[in-house]
Parts: sequence; C-alpha cells; structure tokens
Amino acid sequence: MSLVCSISNEVPEHPVVSPRSGAIFEKRLIEKYIVENECDPINGEHLKAEELIEIKTPPIVRPKPPSATSIPATLKMMQDEWDALMLHAFTQRQQLQTARQELSHALYQHDAACRVIARLNKEVAAAREALATLKPQTGMASIQSAMPQPSIASEAGGMATQPIEQAGMSAEVIQKLQDKATVLTQERKKKGRTVPEELVSAEKIRGFLTLASHPGLHSASVPGILALDINHSDQSKILTGGNDKNATVFNKDTEQIVAILKGHTKKVTKVIFHPEDDTVITASPDACIRIWNVGTSQTQLLLRCHDGPVTGLSLHPTGDYVLSTSSDKHWAFSDIRTGRLLTKVPDTADIGLTTAQFHPDGLIFGTGTEDSQVKIWDLKEQSNVANFPGHTGPITAISFSENGYYLATAADDACIKLWDLRKLKNFKTITLDEGYEVKDLCFDQSGTYLAIAGTDIRVYLCKQWQELKVFNDHTALATGVRFGKHAQYLASTSMDRTLKLYGIE
Repeated sequence: MSLVCSISNEVPEHPVVSPRSGAIFEKRLIEKYIVENECDPINGEHLKAEELIEIKTPPIVRPKPPSATSIPATLKMMQDEWDALMLHAFTQRQQLQTARQELSHALYQHDAACRVIARLNKEVAAAREALATLKPQTGMASIQSAMPQPSIASEAGGMATQPIEQAGMSAEVIQKLQDKATVLTQERKKKGRTVPEELVSAEKIRGFLTLASHPGLHSASVPGILALDINHSDQSKILTGGNDKNATVFNKDTEQIVAILKGHTKKVTKVIFHPEDDTVITASPDACIRIWNVGTSQTQLLLRCHDGPVTGLSLHPTGDYVLSTSSDKHWAFSDIRTGRLLTKVPDTADIGLTTAQFHPDGLIFGTGTEDSQVKIWDLKEQSNVANFPGHTGPITAISFSENGYYLATAADDACIKLWDLRKLKNFKTITLDEGYEVKDLCFDQSGTYLAIAGTDIRVYLCKQWQELKVFNDHTALATGVRFGKHAQYLASTSMDRTLKLYGIE
C-alpha cells in the first residue's frame, strides 16, 4: 500500500504525518501550508512544522537532471506552481463546503420567514374585515342607546353581528311593503300582456351559441361554482359563489374580475346582486349572511339569524330586506340597511327548509322543504297560506314568473312542476330524462322564457312550454342559470369551475 499526500493526492517524496489529524502529507506542501495558516489542513487544529513526524521510506530514484541548461530551472518553477495550485484547490474545497452549509441555513430561515409573513397577512386581512364591519354599527350607537337593546352576538374575530332577538314587523315596515306591492302591481297592469320589443325572439334563442367560457373565477384546488346572479342595473357584471368559500364579481365585457369577496368559512351557496346599490349578499352553510360593499370588497354587515346552514336567499323588491331559509326549520326576514332581524318563523311541519323566493310583488313568498313540499307564505301575517304537494325528494329550486301568476318548482324527481297561483294547482309537469338533476330555475324578466340548470342547460318557451334549446357545454353538473336583460344573453355556472355565456354571435 503506497502513501498518498492528503493535499495533492500524489505519492510524496518526503512523507510526513501530522500528530493532530494522523494524515500524511508531502513535507514541502504541509510546511508551506503551516507557514500560511499555522494549523492542520484536515481538522484545523494548531500545528507547527517541528511537530511533523517524518516517515522512513525507500528513496525514489529519479533520473539525474541534465546540467548546464535552463530546463531544471523551468521544471523547478513548474513544480512550485503545481504546489501552489494544490494548496489553492484544497482551500477552495473547504470554502465550498462551508458555503453549502451557510446556504442551507439561509434557505431554512427564508422559509420560516415566509410562513410568518403569510400568517401575519391573514391576520391583517381578518382585522381589516372586522374593522369594516364594525364601522356601520358605530353610527347607530347613539340612536340605540336610548332604547333597550338586544344582546349582540360576536364572532371569535370580534366582528359585530346581527342582534339575535327579533325586532318585529312594525306598522311602518308593513306599510312600506304594501306600498311597494301596490306600485309593482300597477306597473304590471300597465304593461299588460305585451312583450317588450327588445326581447329576443324564440327563433333567436334556438340559435344561441356559446360565446365565452371563463374557468378562472374561483380556485382550482377546490373546484365548483355553486351560485350565480346578474346585476340588473349593469348587465356586464356577474356574481358567482364558489366551493372555495369566496364570491367573485366579474365583468363579462372586459373579462376582468372586479372583486373577490373573502370572509365565509364554508362554501358560498347563495348570491344576490343588489339591483340599485354596489352591494351583494351572500349566504353559506356557515350559518352567516354577509352584505358586501363591492368597491371595498369588505363585509358591511354580518347577519346571524339562523342556527344551521343557510339554504335559501331572496331580496325583497324594495331592496331593503332579505328573506332567508335554513335547515334549522325557520325562515327569517331581515333589514339589510340596519342589520336587524325583523322576524323569524318556524316551518309549520317542523321540517328543514331548502330554498326560498319572493313573489314579484313582495307580499308573498315560497319556500321548499326537505320533505318535498312547496309552501306559500303571507309575509305581513307571517303565516302559511297554501301548500303545493306532488314532488318527491327535497325541493331544490323554485322561481316565480314576472307575470305574477306562475311558479316553477323542482326537486330530486327529474321533473319541473308549474303552478297557477290564482287557482293554486299544478297545471303542467315537464318530465325530464330519468336521473336528471335540477339545481336552479329562472324565468326571464318578461316571463316569456324559463331556463333550467342541472344535468345540462335547457330553455323553454312559456305557455306552450316548448323546449327551445339545450346546452351541453359543461363537463359537470350545472348549478346556476340566469337571463340577461331582455334575454339578450344567458349565463350558467357549473361544478366544472366555469362560467359560460350564451348568445348570438
């Protein structure tokens, strides 16, 4: 076994061993290293040249160098350069190892810092949301201080919520509802049975094509859009609610996201675009109803009027009140301007409620139940005035026609039932394919067309109840469908994470 220098990795001419590390070196190399560093190159311990131990080995016979020429001097110079190169390479290897260790430590610290920053950003966003929600409440403090106040429930984050106790349906509120209903009824009589000139004809709807598909509104990690609404005053703005716990306001004309509304702790299942204000209303199985300011993307009011998941949401024609239903077997009527719960009424059969919708006049509304009943309620009297049996399975969707006479309902029985509110009976049943699921129903604003979302998207012509068009573009269950103004376009959402727009090219 030959000896090898730990610095040059070559057989040494004059081998020595270091008493500090036990390593073998070429004597002239280690002496040069000691002169520069005064330590053992292997373990870094202090070392002097006098401490080196020479090893006795047979002498290496080398050819006698020629004399009287410059070649020996050249060789000596090259030898010195080689020695310097070996020392430098060894030092570089040590520095490289040290740099690797320092880099590893720095990367670990960077990762820890990123986690801390992300947590702090989340806490700041929660604090801002809590502050924005508290601000509307402070303006009411002086008014409410003069009267006995119900207790205010508060969330863990300190956000002020709606009073749990009911404020009651005052004579002023009832008169406001009656006045609005009178105006709407008169307007409907003036319109008569004439169809708006701008309304898209049935033939054109048959020619509707898919104009756009937008998959980027909600998170891809938790796919699925569950709710849809269109802004009546600005038809370019569309509101969606997703499985990712967010609601998104989207401008279809610019194809840009206007706002992402974050705050719910569970998926967003119901959304409403206020027809006049820059406000949206959302509901979720987290038992919360949130009123948002679109401009600031912040919660204005947080309504906690249910003890279970909110399953239905409908805005009153006045634009000041919201109706909600829940699996807690109650429906609630709340003021979205003040955040007060006006009344909360249990279902007559003590059954969980699945959906809700105001009649266009706002004095009556319909609810669906888990035991396949459709119920009509008088809002002023807070009483159940009619029941529509006939479905099997939980009611999934209901929709009143703008003409005020028709009600369309759907359940887990693959059919759509049409009810005449004047005669309180079912006058038409649209039977769909076996296993067809219906998730949403929608009449257009003129009451001329009915759209269905579920296994696919379908459009029917009312009165004749003739199928005009079927869209099969979605790759998963469709969850929402809405008509644009005068049926100029149709929008739909799906569990495939897309918002699709249909119209004439």
